[in-house]
Amino acid sequence: MQRRHFLATTLAVGAAPLVHAQAALPEGPVRIIVGFPPGGGTDVMARVIGQKLSTLWNRPVTVENKAGAAGVIAAEYVAKQPGDGATLLMTNISNHAIAPSLYPNLPYDVDRDFTPIMLVGVTPNLLICNPGQPARTVKDLVERCRSKPGTVSFGSSGAGAAQHLALELFQLRAGIRALHVPYRGSAPMLTDLIGGQIDYSFETMTSATPHVASGKLIAIAQTRAKRSGAYPQIPTVAELGYPGYDASTWYGLVGPARVPPATVQRMNQDMNKVLAMPDVAEKLASYGAEDGGGSAAKFAEFIAVEKDKWARVVKEAHVTV
Repeated sequence: MQRRHFLATTLAVGAAPLVHAQAALPEGPVRIIVGFPPGGGTDVMARVIGQKLSTLWNRPVTVENKAGAAGVIAAEYVAKQPGDGATLLMTNISNHAIAPSLYPNLPYDVDRDFTPIMLVGVTPNLLICNPGQPARTVKDLVERCRSKPGTVSFGSSGAGAAQHLALELFQLRAGIRALHVPYRGSAPMLTDLIGGQIDYSFETMTSATPHVASGKLIAIAQTRAKRSGAYPQIPTVAELGYPGYDASTWYGLVGPARVPPATVQRMNQDMNKVLAMPDVAEKLASYGAEDGGGSAAKFAEFIAVEKDKWARVVKEAHVTV
């Protein structure tokens, strides 16, 4: 009897960490909310991560698109959900770093209403155009904008989106004036760019890559301080005469406020495992997504730095929506 009692106790103690780890996850399905239509960079990242998490967690992990206001609608929705981890947001630079300084009546507070979980990746934007454009270098593009101020059009996935602010920063550094044309997501914008309805875009590398690879669009430059390993042949805007220019797009997972620390830790650990999977790493690298992973605290610090950076750009460029 004593031996059986000892074995039962030992097994119970040994199983405790596993039971605790499983209990840290929310019960039932998990949703990842995306603030843009299917096909854009944020959506692609969410689906790559969500598929792997579904296998790891042995439960459905679905992606839901709630497009509008450059991701603000989706962020507001997630901020109002219970803090049990069942609803997550694939957030990005637009609604978590740019929106706080752009919208005076933003319906959420980034610091108060969300729980950072993990940075998924940082990508350059690609300055792209269709093959019919006459100016296909940064130098020629700047000259064209100077000769026809306010007429050369640049599309974005929405007012206040990463592409929009990349354009605003470019205008500041180059001393030019262009025409910003906001869309309701990257997919419809890219359709018009390919069709020639608009001229250029600082589109996310994630969603631009398939069209550049197919030859439907041409990549002129990229926007991080250093060249991406996915596009080593494409120069940066900084290299081409505008030192210090850096307009990266980034993606990360957050939950609503008050997600339990044990849930955050479990999700962060598993998301780091997903990023380390060879097929996921290869997929993200092909889109230029780098520097992802790390702790939830690291992601929180990253968000704070990004908020300060883009607040300065919004103020200096007098950006309004």
